[in-house]
Amino acid sequence: MYFFHTNPSGRILNRFSKDMGQVDEILPAVMIDVIQIFLQLLGIIIVIVVVNYYFIIPTLVVGIIFYFLRGYYLSASRNIKRIEAITRSPIYSHLSASLNGLTTIRSFGAQPILIKEFDKIQDNHSGAFYLFISTSRAFGFWLDLFCVMYIAVVTASFFIFGGEGGNVGLAITQALAMTGMVQWGMRQSAELENTMTAVERVVEYETVDPEDELEASGDLKPPPDWPQHGHIIFDKLSLRYFPDPTAELVLKDLDFDILPMEKIGIVGRTGAGKSSIINALFRLSYNDGSIIIDQRDTNLMGLHDLRSKVSIIPQEPVLFSGSMRYNLDPFDEYSDDKLWSALEEVQLKDSVRDMPGGLQGRITESGANFSVGQRQLICLARAILRENKVLVLDEATANVDPQTDALIQSTIRNRFANCTILTIAHRLHTIMDCDKVMVMDAGQLVEYASPYELLNDLSGNKVFYGMAKQTGRSTFDSLCKMAAEAHEARKNK
Repeated sequence: MYFFHTNPSGRILNRFSKDMGQVDEILPAVMIDVIQIFLQLLGIIIVIVVVNYYFIIPTLVVGIIFYFLRGYYLSASRNIKRIEAITRSPIYSHLSASLNGLTTIRSFGAQPILIKEFDKIQDNHSGAFYLFISTSRAFGFWLDLFCVMYIAVVTASFFIFGGEGGNVGLAITQALAMTGMVQWGMRQSAELENTMTAVERVVEYETVDPEDELEASGDLKPPPDWPQHGHIIFDKLSLRYFPDPTAELVLKDLDFDILPMEKIGIVGRTGAGKSSIINALFRLSYNDGSIIIDQRDTNLMGLHDLRSKVSIIPQEPVLFSGSMRYNLDPFDEYSDDKLWSALEEVQLKDSVRDMPGGLQGRITESGANFSVGQRQLICLARAILRENKVLVLDEATANVDPQTDALIQSTIRNRFANCTILTIAHRLHTIMDCDKVMVMDAGQLVEYASPYELLNDLSGNKVFYGMAKQTGRSTFDSLCKMAAEAHEARKNK
């Protein structure tokens, strides 16, 4: 994921469209052009030298001038070409972001702001591209100037020193043919080298560090029914988002134990490290230390082996272009009956049956033909299908209406009662019935106990108590009541 965090979509699109297009289409044509022109030039120079071998002196002089002129031009144009390629990426990024947020832009009437931003980005690119064209034309002008001087020297020498008529005519016509050819040949050779910046940019992606092994072998491969209990141990776990071992740690030496079937709420201020715990669990970043699930160290497992056994219902529901069946079961692991059963549990069976094609019905890009609530229910159905013992909820009901919220909460309580659940909470009332609350602050675990204990024990850090208190008197009383009821229910159970 580090690659996608550090490379915006515009930069990736740029490499795979414009840069790859230059490598595949422009580079071969320019290379053939350069080879043909320089072979023709070599033939012309040989003809002129054969007529009068003294012409080798001005030819060498002009060749040396062209060599230094080309080097001087290339040092500038190559860097301008890089700048032109770099300033092209934000155009793709801006266009992609604008298309994705078109509804929001129109609802806020922000079109003039976006148009102004786009014009500014395009002006930057146009300025770099114009500068590239200008340097190319200036280079051509100086080449023409020295070519004309060379022809003048060749022609004048025949008048001064004389020569056979046929040979003189041949040498002069060949020298005249050089004018356009030398300029075009030198410009094409420079263009060849400039186009190699596209190769340089594409090859740069060849050195991207791959993820770890997708599947482990031998004893490291977990059995099909793993994990059976959902017992999770974080053992001195630290996490960083950058591959550099000296990079700043986002999570620092986390040490805690989540018992099988426990429901854990994770709370904290913005940037406290809540989502980073999920990153660590799925090994999306760089972990130091261990996460042990049912006595197996996840660091030693294949990524597919681990990630397929941990379900997640994200805050922003993710759907792909394709059929409903593909979105529920992308690897064709389950029967149609099981898919219909999962859809029935989230009350989407009738909606999907009414679609043209049923399970083969088309889902548009990002699930645009479904409401946000329905998309979240499809993600819930996906989690139900997998029947994993570990479930992660990233405030799955933050963007849905109250009815869908109630349906999701009741389905999770009933369907995942025997699972270990980790819930990242953005609203405190959603985790008041959890067995324990994990309070994060600056990447460290500061409190870890039941909501009832944290709201009534004022001898500790009081971070959770302070967060609850800030919600207002009436909400605080409501939270205390919910925590007390959940505590009483657990005691009776």
